[in-house]
Amino acid sequence: MKSCLVLIDIQESFRHRPFFTERDLPAYLEAQNALIEGAQRHGVPIVRVFHVSGPKAASNPFALESGHVRPLQGLRECEPAATFHKSRHSALVGTGLDVWLTQNGVNRIVVSGIRTEQCCETTARHASDLGFAVDFVADATHTFDMQNADGSTLTAADIKQRTATVLKDRFATICTAAQAVERMARGE
Repeated sequence: MKSCLVLIDIQESFRHRPFFTERDLPAYLEAQNALIEGAQRHGVPIVRVFHVSGPKAASNPFALESGHVRPLQGLRECEPAATFHKSRHSALVGTGLDVWLTQNGVNRIVVSGIRTEQCCETTARHASDLGFAVDFVADATHTFDMQNADGSTLTAADIKQRTATVLKDRFATICTAAQAVERMARGE
């Protein structure tokens, strides 16, 4: 089974959002970078996806004009096999990524990136519905605390656990970065 590591929205744009925090970033980057290094070591292609949306203005961190649509500082350097820009939650909507994966014989995608419950989860569900096998690498996804309707906080850790729970065995195989690299080494 041919795999591809998909790096979703791991971009400087997030540092310019009011909810951004460094709290969980070191652990996330450690797992994400281990995953990238493993893909490089085992010859697994890496695809980079950037989120680009909103007004085309320097003041919008998700606009190319801002200069923030670039790899997040601390992310391991890599030469992607392809780079795509998306404007929706799923990396497979309107980007051509699905065509690229098919043309390159990929039948398993390894999902990682920012935000766990939004673009990563949506891409995992969409890929599964398209017939791809999906490894969702929970520790190589990152998100931020959110507010419930009652004003209480839903922590990033709780969001990640919820996401893994709803995807497990329905849409994806849930694994750690180390487990995903082991699967890459076995050619899975």
